[in-house]
Amino acid sequence: MEKESSLENSRNSSINEFDDSTLSNKVHTFLGYSGTRLNFIISTFAGVGFFLFGYDQSLIGSLLTLPNFEETFPSILGPDDGVLQGTVVSIYEIGCFAGAIATIYCGNKFGRIKCMLIGCIIIIIGAALQASAFSVGHFIVARIVTGVGTGFMTSTVPVWQSELSRATTRGKLIMLMGSLITAGVATAYWVDFGFYFVSENDPKGISWRLPIILQVIFPMMLLSVIFKVPESPRWLMSKKRVREARIVFSAIYNLPENDSEVTSQLAEIQSALELEEVESAGFNIRELVKQGPTRNFQRLSLACWSQIFQQISGINLITYYAGTIFEKYIHMSPFNARILAACNGTEYFLASLLGIVFIERVGRRKLLFFGAIGQALTMMALTIATWQADKQRAENGGGTGAGIAAAVFLFVFNSVFGVLYLGGTWLLPTEVSSLQLRAATAALSTSCNWLFNFMVVCIKFSFFLFKV
Repeated sequence: MEKESSLENSRNSSINEFDDSTLSNKVHTFLGYSGTRLNFIISTFAGVGFFLFGYDQSLIGSLLTLPNFEETFPSILGPDDGVLQGTVVSIYEIGCFAGAIATIYCGNKFGRIKCMLIGCIIIIIGAALQASAFSVGHFIVARIVTGVGTGFMTSTVPVWQSELSRATTRGKLIMLMGSLITAGVATAYWVDFGFYFVSENDPKGISWRLPIILQVIFPMMLLSVIFKVPESPRWLMSKKRVREARIVFSAIYNLPENDSEVTSQLAEIQSALELEEVESAGFNIRELVKQGPTRNFQRLSLACWSQIFQQISGINLITYYAGTIFEKYIHMSPFNARILAACNGTEYFLASLLGIVFIERVGRRKLLFFGAIGQALTMMALTIATWQADKQRAENGGGTGAGIAAAVFLFVFNSVFGVLYLGGTWLLPTEVSSLQLRAATAALSTSCNWLFNFMVVCIKFSFFLFKV
């Protein structure tokens, strides 16, 4: 009875805020824009955040073999230090995991904009620490710090983007963010390739320090406008800031603030919040693992397992070590391995754009289903081709036809993943979670992504070195 009375009081206090007869017919703007143009700005902002994620994630793999990097950190690259090298590379994911976990608390308390602000600042600090490192310990701490900032960003940006999108365009926009991850991957590969040519006579380490510090450009771009873009209207409503949420919807839909569609959106969110308040008495982390009428645990399981399966497919093993795979496993020259890795990243980006076309036409479930089948078949073919390449090289030396086939299947694997699997695993958590638990669900699912990313990259890299 007490809970119902409190809920009734909340409804009564909100009546005036939903009464559009007292409002003006003003169309609000952010950064001077509304409607389609504002949605484009929001998508660009979110895209820069994920471009940064892709760039930072892919950068380190090719830097490991640069002469000055080897001279600066000789202990990482010793013949018996495969585990240390794998740890230095993959420790970034532990930082990302910590950042994602932190947003479970921070996401609902501080809002989406402030969480992205925290992420950008931490990334800048981490990048500066990495670029100035002269010891392994320094470099490890710097990668953890950068990872924490990335964890904040990757947990918050998809939620913020989805909560500012119309239902009809949400899928395409999240898929676009997935494509921009691959754009960041491709850019990192080409930057690495470009600095490869200055690595021979490089006493100051410009060949690896400059590519690392370049990543601060992206968070600085975001910081320049971060308080000028709209906050999530759903988060604003959860904090009883109805007037601000109305302004955001007015700008997003390019409608007067007293328009019935704006009021309808506010009422829909309010109803969802009230329903969840009755069922869970407000946000409580324990509600995530309870089934209940809203099936919270099932929603959380779907969100987390989608991200886990993304990582155990092995995609980030290829992302981190594409050059190593081409050089050590497929037996290409260092130059050819680097340029082919860069081409692989570019093709990965181009293939991912097709996912934007298919997501609304084919649907989430079918894309993920056929993506899993396609990856399994391609990885099987890649394994056979690589095995044959090793066998043929042992017999006659030099490059082999099987090696070329393995390189082709590596491209095919990235294409299948980019088209069918990449964006869907980021979209699913934001769509299946309940409104009140959306930030926490996104944070935990992203944490699973980073935890299994660490496991795959760290453990499998050790296998690489033992084999090589």
